[in-house]
Amino acid sequence: MSDLIEPPFGDIWDGLCEGRVVPFLGAGASLVHREAGTDWAPANAPFLPSGSELARYLAERSNFPSKDSRDLDDLAKVSSYTADVSGRTLLRHRLRTALGGAHDCGPLHRLLAEIPRHLLIVVTNYDTLLEDAFRAAGKPFDLVVYAADRPSIANSLLFWPDGTDTPTAVEANELDLNLEKNSVIYKMHGTIWPPTEEWDNFVITEEDYIEFLSRMTTNISSAVPAQFYHHTRNKSFLFLGYSLRDWNLRVVLRNLRRTAGAAEDGPTDDIPSWAIQRDPSPLEKRLWVRRSVDIFEMDLNLFAARLLEWRVKK
Repeated sequence: MSDLIEPPFGDIWDGLCEGRVVPFLGAGASLVHREAGTDWAPANAPFLPSGSELARYLAERSNFPSKDSRDLDDLAKVSSYTADVSGRTLLRHRLRTALGGAHDCGPLHRLLAEIPRHLLIVVTNYDTLLEDAFRAAGKPFDLVVYAADRPSIANSLLFWPDGTDTPTAVEANELDLNLEKNSVIYKMHGTIWPPTEEWDNFVITEEDYIEFLSRMTTNISSAVPAQFYHHTRNKSFLFLGYSLRDWNLRVVLRNLRRTAGAAEDGPTDDIPSWAIQRDPSPLEKRLWVRRSVDIFEMDLNLFAARLLEWRVKK
């Protein structure tokens, strides 16, 4: 696809407002308000770290044995080593130190919170920027979190109905959500829970990803609510800030499309999906296209601004 072609802003905006689009927020969405060339520091940084910065922060503190940049930038590998050497509890503490604190949500998060329709939004980030934007906009939402650090409820998800402070463990196939009443934010890889570390959960080590993907591919209803698969039938996906370099994301996307994409009454080949990504590699472009997703090279701040222009125009 030509770099000169811009996203179909009108189709995306109308689809969001009509409930025909499911947004997915990836790592790039958490960096939208960070100025280029700024360095992240773990103490009181006004913005969140990238995955490689978080990996190197953990590597330094655990005395990670490899000095190869390919290993040092591999968050799952470094997290596995930290958990093995220092323990899961300390790993969770390190992550809370690095990711907690007050961070401003970006224009993309605020725009999604202001969509005049309740949405299902899937997030693979641990931060709470999207939730903060929804609260600031006064828009109700239910929170669903994959319980990575709760082996006692391994077949359940953590569920915070709108306005509640303590979650309920609910089996994924019994979760009853009403998208006509509230938006739903599904934190597929866990989350920070700012009020207390008791409910912090992270899919972050290599073993975590294997466990999550195993549950998703062999026992679908224990990792993703069955209701989500029904809701996403015949819907467009909007990937914001995702990279297909990670094999685990490719497995997730394949499984979602295989399970949810096929309608009972006909093919869905003409239903578009889009990915908005800054500086994708040629390999990533090819991977998106092979998955029938139109990839557009665009900064997410610019994308949000252009989509906002369409909202004003409408």
